[in-house]
Amino acid sequence: MVRHSLWHDEYWLLLMQLYLKRPQGLKPMYHRGLVDLALELHIEPAYLYRRMYTLRRLDTPRIRQLWDRYASRPKKLARAVALLRQMSGFGNSEEFYAGVETNESWERDFKPVDGSTTPNPLTPVKLIMILDLYFRLVPDTMVCETPEVVELARLIHSTPEEVTDVMEVFRFCDPLLSHEDIMIHPLLTPCMQIWKRFGNQPPEKLAALAAQLNDYWK
Repeated sequence: MVRHSLWHDEYWLLLMQLYLKRPQGLKPMYHRGLVDLALELHIEPAYLYRRMYTLRRLDTPRIRQLWDRYASRPKKLARAVALLRQMSGFGNSEEFYAGVETNESWERDFKPVDGSTTPNPLTPVKLIMILDLYFRLVPDTMVCETPEVVELARLIHSTPEEVTDVMEVFRFCDPLLSHEDIMIHPLLTPCMQIWKRFGNQPPEKLAALAAQLNDYWK
């Protein structure tokens, strides 16, 4: 595996602690704990997922040594992790990553979009989930009473009204539908950005990503 420019071997402790959390084992790529750690370290979830897979295999002396030292001693591991997080600059992107180029494209997917002011703000990953459902419904079923809309809203901590509102914006983005020439909506720009990323791709690709993202809210 190619080493990530921001990866440090001390981070094995963070991955081990997450791996040992119940249910113990390899966590899905978009497990909330893994995503939160990825955001903390500015390292993509996919990279941390592969590292956790390596951790499970115990295929290096370094990892076996860490496993023997901490796997059966959760309190000792917790102290080591706490000490790591107390390092000067750890978790402070302005100081810890000064002079290091970071790619925040994936991080923005988990941050609130402009125009979202609800207590549980919309994020690009939520828009991705809504777009996936959009392609599996017909316009007449894009209403609050549709069971799939209610189920998705519950999953992503939204409301059926918000989901259908976003779908209305996606209908404007959809070149296959007739619509007015102008739409004024605070979510138009972020919805258009998601449409440009996924709207012209095979729906199976979007469906596969949405299925993985389900783990983030479980």
